[in-house]
Amino acid sequence: MAASIAFRIALFALFLAAAPFAAEAGEYNLTIGDKPVEIDGHTVEAIAVNGQIPGPTLRFREGEDVVVHVTNTLKTTSSIHWHGMFVPAAMDGVPGLNGFPGIKPGETFTYRFTVRQSGTYWYHAHSGLQEQMGLYGPIVIDPKQPDPVQANRDYVVMLSDFPPEQATRILANLKANSDYYNWSRRTVGDFFHDAATKGVGETISDRLMWGKMRMDPTDLSDVSGYTFLVNGKPPEADETFLFKPGERVRLRIINGASMTYFDMKIPGLKMSVVAADGQDVVPVSVDELRISPAEIYDVIVEPKGAKAYTLFAQSLDRMGYARATLAPHDGMEAPIPPMYPRALLTMADMGMGGDVAGMDMSVMPGMVMDPPESKPSLHDDMKGMPGMDQPMPGMTMDDMSGMDMGATQATGWGSGYPAGEKVLSYADLKSLTPNSDARPPSREIVLHLIGNMQRYIWTIDGKPMDEADPIVVRYGERVKITFVNETMMAHPMHLHGMLLEVLNGQPPDRLPKKHIVNVPPGQTVSALLTANEPGAWAFHCHLLYHMASGMMTELVVTPEKTP
Repeated sequence: MAASIAFRIALFALFLAAAPFAAEAGEYNLTIGDKPVEIDGHTVEAIAVNGQIPGPTLRFREGEDVVVHVTNTLKTTSSIHWHGMFVPAAMDGVPGLNGFPGIKPGETFTYRFTVRQSGTYWYHAHSGLQEQMGLYGPIVIDPKQPDPVQANRDYVVMLSDFPPEQATRILANLKANSDYYNWSRRTVGDFFHDAATKGVGETISDRLMWGKMRMDPTDLSDVSGYTFLVNGKPPEADETFLFKPGERVRLRIINGASMTYFDMKIPGLKMSVVAADGQDVVPVSVDELRISPAEIYDVIVEPKGAKAYTLFAQSLDRMGYARATLAPHDGMEAPIPPMYPRALLTMADMGMGGDVAGMDMSVMPGMVMDPPESKPSLHDDMKGMPGMDQPMPGMTMDDMSGMDMGATQATGWGSGYPAGEKVLSYADLKSLTPNSDARPPSREIVLHLIGNMQRYIWTIDGKPMDEADPIVVRYGERVKITFVNETMMAHPMHLHGMLLEVLNGQPPDRLPKKHIVNVPPGQTVSALLTANEPGAWAFHCHLLYHMASGMMTELVVTPEKTP
């Protein structure tokens, strides 16, 4: 379902009509309110901040004492969460945690905190599904010391997915039929094509395996029909970022989408990744980025010629794209590249290799909704697969459990990247400066990511947040957190209040710190945590409808210090 031209024009007008944001240094005023947007001939009630979607860019300075007055004019309780920022637990903005009740209709809540970091972040609602309907915006924090990243131009590039209908209706549709938005399911024609190219036997075996798992290899995204935006503008509006040839241009790329993974590139330009999730990294030159929902990458580009370049971010399901232009002058455009073909998930994407024809699909991890303690883990199942009972040379099975499958991000779960193109992998990320804590962990916490697509229920360890016991760690404790993804969907996992250090093969003091750790389908990814922020912190998948359907828990850092 494509958005109408009227909707696109109306959304563009909304962006242009938004009043400029101004406030005294250190003190800010935000108003949350309804904003009708026309789409496909009918009106969708969106949510704006200070009358605009996305909300105004908040520019803080490291060390600044910030006061943000947030007024809620909606008819329901609302909130703002400061994604990736270190704030007191009571200021984190999650209703029901740390005594925060949410912002009631007609009321104003004042957030107060000292800015203790620099970099690119964002804010969004943590109430119901309001984030999907427009309640989000960028944050840029200038460092106290000279920025190690120098640029002549500095732009925010906020990607998002605007829905064709109310988010509550989308969730209801998914609950009624999880394939409701899967418009690319395989057909009889696909069967005959596969039989001709792969053979009838292999094709039938493949169909039977997916059928036994009650999964669809075309199901790369749960929701389709979005209009994809850059800074609130649809592709036709063509957001433009100006430069002079030879300048260094910093692009702060924020994926503010609720459900969409983007593959982003700038044809004709290399991107030098200089920060991930607000944290400086050793620069990495890439052709393309796969950006998970809520992830942030800062890149430097250096256009040499006096010509335009297209910023092209296509959705993982190849149902559409967001687009902007980098140009010396307004009005210039560059060609829009074709989207990659939509790929299919494979058994390899599910963490299975070798001969799987004889496998009993009824005992595959994540396929049976048994209690977590009675179900085999993916790690255990891998040991029994052909060729997986022995570790790789020089690597133990424990090493594998903490290994980031960076190559999978670039070559699996529906990529379609051109051969020879460099795509950023977690394995490429290395902290620019030494981390303050390089201690080995004292214990490991294993979290199984589980899904039931038929009922559209997503959980951590088989229990939704209201049924699960909190994860408890002591203040100052160093722990290893291992995510075991037992589903066919990728999950961008987000811990509030603190950063996770991804175990990606870098030295212990140079592990990259992230507020989003993406876990590809059927894979296991580990990270380290120093529990240095007391309070109760939300820990969840940042796919909004997964979180709303149960994939969320609570991590509590107790005041008691580690001995």
